[in-house]
Amino acid sequence: MDYMDNIRNKLALLPDLPGCYLMKNEEGTIIYVGKAKVLKNRVRSYFTGSHNGKTQRLVANIVDFEYIVTSSNMEALILECNLIKKHMPRYNVLLKDDKTFPYLKITNEAHPRLEVTRRVIKDKAKYFGPYPNAYAAHQTKKLLDRMYPLRKCGVMPKEVCLYYHMGQCLAPCEKEVPKSAYEEITQSIAGFLGGGHEAVKKDLQKKMQEAAEELYFERAKELRDQIIHIDALMEKQKINTADTKDRDVFGYAVDKGWMCVQILYMRQGKMIQRHSSVFPFYGEAYSDFISYVTQYYSENPALPQEILLPETVLEGTDTSGKPQMAVSGEAEGTDTEDTPDTVAELAAEASGEAEAAEAATEGTVDAAGGAAALQEWLGVKVLVPQRGLKKQMVGMACQNGRVALDEKFRLIERDEERTSGAASSLGQSLGLESLSRIEAFDNSNIQGTNPVSAMVVFIDGKPARKEYRKYKVRSVQGPDDYETMREVIRRRYERVLKENLPQPDLIVVDGGKGQISSAIDILQNELGLYIPVCGLVKDDKHRTAQLLVGDSAEPVSLARDSQEFYLLQRIQDEVHRFAITFHREQRGKSMVTSKLDSIPGIGEKRRKLLLKHFGSLKKIKEAAIEDFRPLSIGDKLAAQILDALKDEEPSL
Repeated sequence: MDYMDNIRNKLALLPDLPGCYLMKNEEGTIIYVGKAKVLKNRVRSYFTGSHNGKTQRLVANIVDFEYIVTSSNMEALILECNLIKKHMPRYNVLLKDDKTFPYLKITNEAHPRLEVTRRVIKDKAKYFGPYPNAYAAHQTKKLLDRMYPLRKCGVMPKEVCLYYHMGQCLAPCEKEVPKSAYEEITQSIAGFLGGGHEAVKKDLQKKMQEAAEELYFERAKELRDQIIHIDALMEKQKINTADTKDRDVFGYAVDKGWMCVQILYMRQGKMIQRHSSVFPFYGEAYSDFISYVTQYYSENPALPQEILLPETVLEGTDTSGKPQMAVSGEAEGTDTEDTPDTVAELAAEASGEAEAAEAATEGTVDAAGGAAALQEWLGVKVLVPQRGLKKQMVGMACQNGRVALDEKFRLIERDEERTSGAASSLGQSLGLESLSRIEAFDNSNIQGTNPVSAMVVFIDGKPARKEYRKYKVRSVQGPDDYETMREVIRRRYERVLKENLPQPDLIVVDGGKGQISSAIDILQNELGLYIPVCGLVKDDKHRTAQLLVGDSAEPVSLARDSQEFYLLQRIQDEVHRFAITFHREQRGKSMVTSKLDSIPGIGEKRRKLLLKHFGSLKKIKEAAIEDFRPLSIGDKLAAQILDALKDEEPSL
């Protein structure tokens, strides 16, 4: 029974219940995790009808699936989040560990400290945030350190330090500080970060006037500087609401298989930051959007009072209409890291019910279900506003997502135009009528050991990675770069002629006159091919320095800051990287082989069996004697293998 028969049988048994499904490839690896309001409808939709290009790529790799039934949409939402974290599927939107947001933390210690952290743990400390970038978090901490005298040192010193004399520490190292003093400072910091900076500002202004009247001008200047810092950090915002609630406003846009999610951070009714994320998605857009939001709040437990979500966005469209607000270019803390995001929405009125019904027929988690599940799980209001200022804020987030995607595509188009133009200009500099296809070669060996060569292909200035080729050098003994080049050029273009493959407009070799002459000799005198050959010479710092053309190796003058020179650098760097990577692979295999072959009782058959069973030399070293028994290797030989490998030096 082939895998499609197995899938058909499983599809027939799917229940009409909510839950999560796990798609697997032919190796049994989980490549996608999704959730559904109705498993039967949603999972079937992958194997019926047409899909866009990215979803087709996912579906083409599915050979099996599993599913887990849940009792509610909320359980499906949380389960999906946990499964994604556990399996890190290739086609899911992922929140990576290095993309977590920074927080301000007041530690739970006898003498607490204020610090910036990216890890939120249950340690009874007080956390404030998240901040969209580390700069904003550190600047805020710097301001608070000046204003509030919490302990600054990591280890308690034996005597008072400079911070005490500056009035920025209570000197718990020498003085008894009552718990009430720390509680008062903690409450003040919490009030400040919660939006009470206006009251703090008024208090500082009063103290500044008093200090000036008493002729304490240095103290007055310090207080004035603190007021300036508060203005700089807390007043760079353009959007206000009538209330003083903390909100996270989500918006997203999708086009050409890409999604952009925007998060606007409203604190005390004022927009203070925004965060932008652009990433490819492979599943259903809204479902992937919800997945990201779930992951986002599982990693960022400092919740706002309210979350605003958009309605379902169709690919290539903008549902924001004509927003009356737009994010100013002065907004601070914008972060464009590629971090995935996802959101749910409360269902609309009659205009949105048709879309909700269509989604339900596919079994997807609809807007109402997703928002309700998030609200139940997080314990805060999750709304999809239908009118008024909140609707405009969500529209603004969606509009900024649309602008960010358009900008990305324009940059890609501009880069392609410049790259294609660079190839054309390079062809003109070399006197070629057209220069579309470039094939570049590089050799790699260490004192003649494990000699290899590699070829990369650039078409219209862009790498065509599917056409890259690797070569194990067969006939050359020792470090002979010229003979290696002759062998590889011969093998490549004999195959080009034999299989009628496309011929390049230019061949690029790594090296000077000797490498160029070797390549031309094989092409013209053995194969009858007259393809232009050029060489790239590096300087003493291993950087591309000069372009040489023809058997006479005449230099071609190219400006160092030109697009043509930059294209040649990219080609040389890429072929060198590809060759070095291949050489390291071969050298690693050779070292493993030599280590195992040196052990008495281990021949080629047993060596292959060991590597296939354990996977690597490291895992063989870590194995126990009983782990060798399934391979019909006795305890005595297993002990010899382990002893021999322990005596070996670790491979570099």
